[in-house]
Amino acid sequence: MKQCEVLIVGGGPAGSTCAWKLKRAGIEATILDKKIFPRDKICAGWVTPAVVEEIRFDIDDYLAGGRTLQPITGFITGLIHGKEVRSEYTKPVSYGIRRYEFDAYLLERAGAHVADAAPLKTLVRKDDHWVANDAIEAKVVIGAGGHFCPVARSLGVQLGQAETIVAAQEIEFPMTDAQQRDCLAEAHLPELYFCEDLKGYGWVFRKGDYLNVGLGREDNHRLAEHVAAFVQWLKSKRKVPQDMPEKFGGHAYLLYNHAPRPLVAEGVLLIGDAAGLAYPQSGEGIRPAVESAIFAAETLIDAAGNYSPERLAPYQAKMIQRFGARQAKSFTDYLPEGLKRMIGARLMGSPWFTRNVIIDEWFLHSKQAVLVA
Repeated sequence: MKQCEVLIVGGGPAGSTCAWKLKRAGIEATILDKKIFPRDKICAGWVTPAVVEEIRFDIDDYLAGGRTLQPITGFITGLIHGKEVRSEYTKPVSYGIRRYEFDAYLLERAGAHVADAAPLKTLVRKDDHWVANDAIEAKVVIGAGGHFCPVARSLGVQLGQAETIVAAQEIEFPMTDAQQRDCLAEAHLPELYFCEDLKGYGWVFRKGDYLNVGLGREDNHRLAEHVAAFVQWLKSKRKVPQDMPEKFGGHAYLLYNHAPRPLVAEGVLLIGDAAGLAYPQSGEGIRPAVESAIFAAETLIDAAGNYSPERLAPYQAKMIQRFGARQAKSFTDYLPEGLKRMIGARLMGSPWFTRNVIIDEWFLHSKQAVLVA
């Protein structure tokens, strides 16, 4: 039986950031993930300068390994079948990454012990500790395994039930020379196109030789049809190659306001997508994931070995202070569909609204202060 202080289930950005933060404080963590890294991870994938600063991300070291880091200096936005609005900046406001590379880099940098790849099948409470898979004994467990995190399930979360999910389908592939010539998408300008009913959006994002295309919706009814129609529209505008691959992958996540999941239990914390932390307007999850990981690590450090619910409660308090209380509905949920479509069409065509609200506030969260360690 392997013994450890902290067991982190999930080696993505949330899990690896938590382990990295703990190690800097002298606390060793063990990471358990069902996959061997590097592993395929479908994600539009970009990190803002705030994330770069918060996790002390060494850009030069990252690039030295031949990894993709695409500077983003603007966005093209609009409604699907509507007009485009270009918003450009004088310096990078984000960096495009491939999760295949990014996640593996953060995991290696964390310096944590990584257990043999295996899914978490059992998690049993015994006295004052947890036993995972009858093989790992830990005083505290961090659930960082994404939307379908088994730690969340162990807390009674009914995965896929009683939760309003965002369902997405996307693909990321290396383009041939001919496909690159056929693709008019500009690498420094990701393109975001909202559905006419405002229940989701699609994107096309060029990262060096790679292209990422996808669409996500809060209403997953006939999602494949929405994706297929979106791709055909992109092809008609030559935003994507005519012969691009057709096999899209799917994933799901929870928006912060729609997530009824607990954050704290006895000897357990949930972070990242396991806690349902994606930003409500954009669905972006990397920044809230790493920030929740930092808060979780700080809470464990302050707990000094006592992982009772009372000692772990400050984690939830920090999360509410940072992200606000969860709110099931916003005022727009009460507007008639026709009125929402009319207002949406006007606002999406406004350069001022696009830059100051959609991009700066919803996607970049540029006014939100960087966490100071």
